[in-house]
Amino acid sequence: MLASAGLSGKRGDAIVANVTQSLAEGYRRFAKLEAAGVSEIYFDWAIGISEDPVVLGLIAALPGIKRQPNLVFAAARFIGAPVRGYAEFRDWLVSHWTAVVPVIMARSTQTNEAARCAVLLPLLAELDGPLALIEAGAAGGLVLYPDRYSYRYTVDGTTDAVRLDPATGPSPVELPCRIDPASVPSRIPEVVWRAGVDLNPIDVSRPDQLAWLETLIWPEHTERRHRLHAAAGLVADDPPLLVAGDIVDRVPALVEQAPAEAHVVVFHSAVLVYLAEERRAEFAELMQSMHNVTWISNEGAGVLPFISEQVSAEIRGRTILARDGRPVALVGPHGQSFERLQPR
Repeated sequence: MLASAGLSGKRGDAIVANVTQSLAEGYRRFAKLEAAGVSEIYFDWAIGISEDPVVLGLIAALPGIKRQPNLVFAAARFIGAPVRGYAEFRDWLVSHWTAVVPVIMARSTQTNEAARCAVLLPLLAELDGPLALIEAGAAGGLVLYPDRYSYRYTVDGTTDAVRLDPATGPSPVELPCRIDPASVPSRIPEVVWRAGVDLNPIDVSRPDQLAWLETLIWPEHTERRHRLHAAAGLVADDPPLLVAGDIVDRVPALVEQAPAEAHVVVFHSAVLVYLAEERRAEFAELMQSMHNVTWISNEGAGVLPFISEQVSAEIRGRTILARDGRPVALVGPHGQSFERLQPR
C-alpha cells in the first residue's frame, strides 16, 4: 500500500486517506459524468469502487496514472473478469488482483475510436489543400483515416440524415453522428500523408494487439466492437507511419517530414489527460509555436484550462473540440455528437 513507500505515522496516514478520498471522488465522477447512460456495467463498477475501502486501497497503491477506471476495468476484463454486477466483479477483482496489476502496469488506455473522425470532419473540411495528418497519441492509427470512412449525420431537431462517402464509394465503416444544422460538412477532404506518435504504437494487423483495443471498448458497446474490426481491416491494408515516443519530443520531426505541398494538421483526442499538467502545458506551447500547422485538440474539461475557460456552455461529460487553442464545439467523447459553440 502507499504506506510501504516510506510513509509512516500520522502524516503517512493522512496522505493515504487523502489519496483514497480523491480516488473515490474520481471514480464517482467517472460514473456520473462518463458512464451514466452510456454503460450500466461501468457505472455500477465505478460507484461500487467509490464506496469500497478495500478496493480503493488496492487501486491507491498503483502509480497515479495507472489508477484510472478505464485502465483498471479493461485490464481486469482482459484476463477474464466477469462482466456482471459489482458484487461478483468485486470478489473476482480482489482474488485476482495480483494477476491484474501486471496488466495495468504493462498497458495504457489507448481507446482508438474511429468514430471520432465524425467530429473532426467538420473542422477538417474547412481547411484548404490536401491534408497531412499527424495524430498525437495515435494508438493503432484508426483516427488517421477520415477520408476512408462513410458518415451519416443526423441533423438536430429533424429526422434528416446527410450521408457522405469517400471518393471511391461507400466505406465498410460508417460513422453516425448527431450534429447542429450549421455544422454539417459538405465534403471529405483529400489526405495525402498520415502519421502518428504513441508511447506504445499498436499494430492492428496483430490479433493480440487488436484484442487489447477491443477490451478497451465498454462492455455494452457491440456496435463499436464491430466498427473497430472493420476499421482495423481497412488500416491494416494501408498502414500509417507510426513512431514510438513522447508526443512533445516526436511531433516536430513528423511535421518536418510532411509533404511540403500539404496543409499539416496535428490533432489528438482524449490523450493529454494522461500527461502530467506540466507536460500538457509544454505540448500546448509547442503547438501554438507552430504557425504553419493547424492544431486540433479534443480533450475533456479542465485538461487544457486556457481552452476550458473560454467555454461558458454546460459541458455534461462531453469533450471540447478546439482549433488552434480556440474552442469550436462540444462533442460526444466517442464521436457521437457535435454541437458548435457560439463565439464569445
